[in-house]
This record gives sequence, C-alpha cells and structure tokens, in this order.
Amino acid sequence: MNRRLTVHDLHRSKGTTKWVQLHVDTPAEAAAAVEAGIVILSCEPDHHLEGIRREAPHAFISVGMPHGAVAAPHEAVRLGFDLLGRGADAVYCSHSPSFIEAMARESIPVTGHVGLVPNKASWTGFRAIGRTADEALRVVREARAIESAGAACLEVEVVPVELADHLTRSTHMVTMGMGCGDVCDTQYLFSCDVLGTNTGRYPRHSKRYDDFAAVEAALHHRRVVALKAFAGDVATGAYPTAQHEVRMDPIELEQFLERAANLG
Repeated sequence: MNRRLTVHDLHRSKGTTKWVQLHVDTPAEAAAAVEAGIVILSCEPDHHLEGIRREAPHAFISVGMPHGAVAAPHEAVRLGFDLLGRGADAVYCSHSPSFIEAMARESIPVTGHVGLVPNKASWTGFRAIGRTADEALRVVREARAIESAGAACLEVEVVPVELADHLTRSTHMVTMGMGCGDVCDTQYLFSCDVLGTNTGRYPRHSKRYDDFAAVEAALHHRRVVALKAFAGDVATGAYPTAQHEVRMDPIELEQFLERAANLG
C-alpha cells in the first residue's frame, strides 16, 4: 500500500486478511519491520515515536497511553490528540471505558485491551485469563464494554483460543491477538521477543528468531576494547601522532607570533 493504513482499511479487511503486527522500540526496528512487510506496529510514546513514524510512513501505529498518565477522561482526550499529532493512528488505552468513550467521541481511534493486561495484573496475576466459563464471560463483558465505548481495536492477550475466536467473530473491532492462537485479526508479538533482545524471561507464546542480545553483548565488548585502546594511546602518547595533526606553515607561524605579541 502506497498510502497510510487507516482504521477504515482494517475494518474493511476484517475476516478476510490476517495482519502481522509488531511492537517496536526503535526507528531502526520500524524500518526493518516495514521492509519485512509488517505494516501494523505499536510502540511507546517516548522520544522514538517521531522517528518510528518517519521510518514507517504508511504503517498503522497504535501508540500506548501509559496507564495512569491521565486521571480524567478530558485529560485522555488531550493526550490522545497529542499522540495523534506526533504520528499515532490509534491510542492504546487500558483505562476504564469512560476514558475510551471520551476519546472515541472526538474520533480518536482507540485500542482497548482484554485478557492478560499487565497494568492490571495485580488483580489477576500474570497468567492465562478466561480458562473457566465464569472468567471467559467476564472477558466478553469487558470486551463489549470497550466496544460500546467506541474503541476501534482490541488487544486480546493470553486467553484460550476458543475465547479469542468468539471475541473476534462477535465484534466489529479489529482484534490484535497475542498468545491466543491464530484466530484474531492480527498476529501480534514484541520485537524484543522476536529478535532476541529480551534478556529476561520469554513468554510461552513468544518465538525467538534471532539472538540480538548476544550480538549486542559482543558489540558492547568491542566498544569497550576500542575505547580502552584509545584511552591507553592517549595515556602513553601514542595518540595523536603527526598524521592526526594540522600544523601552521613556519612563515605564517612567525608572522602570527609577531602580531600576537603586539595585541593589546
């Protein structure tokens, strides 16, 4: 697609297209994702956002609204417009439906979240959500509340495949699936897990395709070796040498020194 992907495009393709989605941390990762054909991205609203937008001009980017960054719906609207102005196509929001509704009323596309919501894990624990009938119904009710509030997209994280399938089939929202099989509208993972930059625990649903942590560790070691060599050369006088210096012509130097001596 030679233009920017929109909510309208995603809704029109629901049920017919399986999108790949990636959470990226840097503009370089965004550029690589686009080159790999991945055009649905998510990211944090940090200093990388504008660079990510620049490297992925046609991608659909859902940008996180940090949980607790706003304390009232009108503040969510203000921050939502700010994120759109910085390059977001949708605003991820794990706040209550009243915050989502306030933004949706102003036509700000919002991505809600059900299942394992890390910001709410104090209440649920970090585990699969919806294994029992009662818990699955609670997830469905949460999804319906988010849909009624006007959300455009719904992140579905670590729920049983059957529940994710039910949610996807029963909502007009674009479901963004992570850790719930292949039944959602997007197949979503984090770049840190895919690329292997994660140095902590890898979730069960993740799949590592490279070991960038080892590559970055090797690069760090080479940086340290090079910088130590530089510092050592400075200490011993091995750097700089004549080839690294600029010298004045002797005649120009003599004239300079004479004139400098006469300066007031």
